[in-house]
Amino acid sequence: MKLAILKQNLSEARGGATPAGSQPVPRFAALTRGSERPGDDRPTAGGCCPRRDSPGARDRNRRRGFTLIEMLLVLVILATLAAIVIPKFAGRSQQAKVTAAQSQIASFKLALNAFEVDNGYYPRDLNALLDPPSGATGWRGPYLEQDIPLDPWGGLYIYEYPGKRNPSGFDIMSMGPDGRVGGDDDITNWDTTRR
Repeated sequence: MKLAILKQNLSEARGGATPAGSQPVPRFAALTRGSERPGDDRPTAGGCCPRRDSPGARDRNRRRGFTLIEMLLVLVILATLAAIVIPKFAGRSQQAKVTAAQSQIASFKLALNAFEVDNGYYPRDLNALLDPPSGATGWRGPYLEQDIPLDPWGGLYIYEYPGKRNPSGFDIMSMGPDGRVGGDDDITNWDTTRR
């Protein structure tokens, strides 16, 4: 029987017809052993395992997960985005603190100028903006809404009257991130180039 099937398959492959009187045997019939699946016209060898391209095998392949190449591609994309985004935001907190110190110094300048208009002189210290100093007859404060704040780095603002840089006025400064007087990180009312 197997020999007849093989001859017929060979004859069909060469384009020949089936011998007269014999019935055509389905291709691979000798391999099936009756295990064809509904909807799958291609039998499996021995009928024991599903074909790789059967619907069940395709579903299992989809559920396997990500390949190594896909994971590496995602990591490369994330690393590229991080390389672009992180440097843009890394300096923002320091810049925000500098801007906050500059705003607070501007607020002090307004309050000190208002004090000078009311009293005819600048105060000896910043506490005079909150509490009237002795002998201040024109004091109409408080000139600040809250207590005297610390600078954004937790240091005190340094106020001098008369000022060394502004002899007819006052000097006020924040020591900046390093916490020391001097250096290029100090924020002052006389150096407006740090904007």
